[in-house]
Amino acid sequence: MKKTVLAVALCATSLGAAQAEEVKFVTNAAYAPFEFVDENNEMQGFDIDLAKAICEVQELNCSFHNQAFDSLIPSLKFRRYNAAIAAMDITPERAKQVDFSDIYYENSAVFVAPENKFEQLDELQQETVGVQNGTSHQKYIQDKLEAKGMTARPYQSVQDALLDMSNGRINAVFADTAVVGDWLASNSGYAVLGERITDDGYFGTGFGIAVTKGNQVLLEQINQGLSKLKENGTYDNLYQQYFPK
Repeated sequence: MKKTVLAVALCATSLGAAQAEEVKFVTNAAYAPFEFVDENNEMQGFDIDLAKAICEVQELNCSFHNQAFDSLIPSLKFRRYNAAIAAMDITPERAKQVDFSDIYYENSAVFVAPENKFEQLDELQQETVGVQNGTSHQKYIQDKLEAKGMTARPYQSVQDALLDMSNGRINAVFADTAVVGDWLASNSGYAVLGERITDDGYFGTGFGIAVTKGNQVLLEQINQGLSKLKENGTYDNLYQQYFPK
């Protein structure tokens, strides 16, 4: 009888320790409205709030860390962090390196340029376009448009690219539709050029939360959390907060 009680106690202790284990999320907090640093140096944004809500509903002990976008997947592969949430497109190339959660945001991309400088997208063919380094936007230009004369100039963040465009150093930036929309809301004299791009190999699949390859336990916890948030209305509330119509 004592052995049974002891076994149960040990099991409960072990379970408590497992539940208390820290889940380290990493992001690149320079991509408003998905993730950014506020005036108090705190990380905010749709992705951050969504990840925190997942952690709460799944009773996970989570921490959040900030680093360059092009280092996120390598940091998961080297197991410095457990998960990455950073407006990351689910692509076949990335899926070979990490595992992805269910889609949590349907994505598209657009070009933004000074208003009235170009009439159509074809006029950018001989231009240098700013992109965030390591993103699907950079790869899209390299794969689809470089042969036509367009050059992708990589930046540490999309905000750096937008700043260079504002200062006249480049004539356009290629980024996610929601990010461009958020920037345009407080920057006049610029406009979207052409239609939204939803190429499935680059953007059309949507955003997913990346986890270290083979970590099925964490992946299942995240997917369960996403499902619960969609059922209880939390996801819709966050979506309306950050992407009002």
